[in-house]
Amino acid sequence: MKKPAASIFKKLRRIALDRQGLLKTDSFGRGKNATLRAIEHIAYVQIDTISVVERAHHHVLWSRVSNYQSKFLDQLVKERRLFEYWFHAAAWLPMRDYRFALPRMNSKDGERNWFEKSDKKLIRHILKRIREEGPLRARDFEDTRKGKKEWWDWKPAKRALEQLFMEGELMVSQREGFQKVYDLREHVLPDWVDTTEPTLPEYAAHLIDTTLRSHGFATQKSMTYLRKGKELRDTITEQLNARVDAKQLVKLELGNNSVIYVDADMFESRTPRNNNSVRILSPFDNVIIQRERGRDIFDFDYQIECYVPEAKRQFGYFCLPVLYRDELVGRIDCKAQRKEQQLEVKSVHIERLVDNDFNAAFLEALNLFTGFNGCEQLKLPNSFKLDSG
Repeated sequence: MKKPAASIFKKLRRIALDRQGLLKTDSFGRGKNATLRAIEHIAYVQIDTISVVERAHHHVLWSRVSNYQSKFLDQLVKERRLFEYWFHAAAWLPMRDYRFALPRMNSKDGERNWFEKSDKKLIRHILKRIREEGPLRARDFEDTRKGKKEWWDWKPAKRALEQLFMEGELMVSQREGFQKVYDLREHVLPDWVDTTEPTLPEYAAHLIDTTLRSHGFATQKSMTYLRKGKELRDTITEQLNARVDAKQLVKLELGNNSVIYVDADMFESRTPRNNNSVRILSPFDNVIIQRERGRDIFDFDYQIECYVPEAKRQFGYFCLPVLYRDELVGRIDCKAQRKEQQLEVKSVHIERLVDNDFNAAFLEALNLFTGFNGCEQLKLPNSFKLDSG
């Protein structure tokens, strides 16, 4: 299989970044409504608990909305314009897409049953309390376990709450700190939401449309990322082939046994232009979360190393990808020392040749990232010298 010319990969990178709102500043606008537009366009924002730097969901949104504030996300959840559920991982999703979460909620093949089914008496007790007392957190329920308790071993009530959440009986009405507040679905779900479960063809079309809207192109595999079911994969393949035949999509072989489908109008139009900015991305950013996409399109093999044993880490516990123009050029390992109000950059790895404009753009990005993390000072490694001139 012949590999496409380098110009094709440059075009694909710019299409991907343009679709993700990362090619230009404030592609979705500014403020709370821009935050909603960004999430509706990119389909989801993954929730993450790690707080070495600002949490991933805030980081992803700040990368696309320059004046983003964490209160915007909280407000959109309370206004019922977003809901919390599962995409390929825990995420905030547009409320308009609620019906497309129903296949997982109603699944019988184990997709929703991550937690051992709690006894019926406990389920009735939880639902009765929430019905009578209103929204509750896991901490509002007694821990009935005996003996030694490990940090990762949830108490029975927490497991039951999560099972009811996965099944759609309960929804997360808000978070207090970082704790989920659970309420009955009928108290959270707006009456305008379509609750008709999509047919398999409708669901397949939604996954195709969502992926192409947010990325511009994709492999068939990426459209079903971490989703189960041969029937779903076969249906998506059939629909992709039909769109290629109708000249809505271009089928492109990348030369490494990878086949992508590109929106035909986008592929045939002029390549989107980009600026000279540097962006420091989250490890959970939508543009980088699928490792194969980073390797195939950006020639950048990225792995978050907080889950890797310390002795095997190459770049650091929480290394962040560095985007310059339309290339991923390296990664930095950072930690927000919040008591000292200092952003510590532990290591810098620039792995691509960069031009004379990079240093100034990189320093500007680091300073902006410092402020975003609530810090006043930037601390660079002693071995790293940055010429800002």
